[in-house]
Amino acid sequence: MVLPSWTDEKFGTMKRAGLWLVTVVGEGSVFTKDELRQAFPGVSQIDRRMRDLRDHGWKIDTNREDASLASYEQRFVRQGEPVWEPGKGRVKSTAPVTATQRREIMARDGNFCRSCGISGGQTFAGTYEAAQLDIARRQVRQADGELRVELVTECNRCRVGGRQLVADPADLLAQVRQLGTLERRVLAGWVTEDRRPFSTVERLWADYRALPEESRVKIRQVLEAEGTD
Repeated sequence: MVLPSWTDEKFGTMKRAGLWLVTVVGEGSVFTKDELRQAFPGVSQIDRRMRDLRDHGWKIDTNREDASLASYEQRFVRQGEPVWEPGKGRVKSTAPVTATQRREIMARDGNFCRSCGISGGQTFAGTYEAAQLDIARRQVRQADGELRVELVTECNRCRVGGRQLVADPADLLAQVRQLGTLERRVLAGWVTEDRRPFSTVERLWADYRALPEESRVKIRQVLEAEGTD
């Protein structure tokens, strides 16, 4: 199928930006902010129009999602909906998060990532990379089955993996009700405190799981040789 030209001004800026990514940049390739602005001279807020593609399933990473990128670079990872086709690419009514909302949501969420628990500025385990907190939009299934977008604080790593997730509170509660009395009491304590204390063994397990396979094999061999006594 022959794609329309990204220079055809009968298409809106977002659609032209999508065509530019597909036909000029190519999936998996890196482009710079200057290259984007040079391709669309005189177009105001071209960066925002490019970001709008994410609402249609496009994956475009910045250095928040991909630490290998410089601050002025982005990577076109994957094409989403072909927004230039008739009936596609309609504007979605997702209001931007204001600075006040951002502060309020982060304060409500304890100023840490609700997925992994890391705080802003804290370094990820085994790295020198500092976590950056931001507001993520999460689809949440309501009691009537409808999906509604709710806002939650997440770090730059967890936001990448969570974009396609759908939270289901009803399913969570159903599983909680299957727990025994003691397990429910423990869980209720964690919920009340909004924290789960991890034991030394659990932290070591997490560190082990994060190792490459070659290193995991060495750890297993040592533990098997030493036994459990």
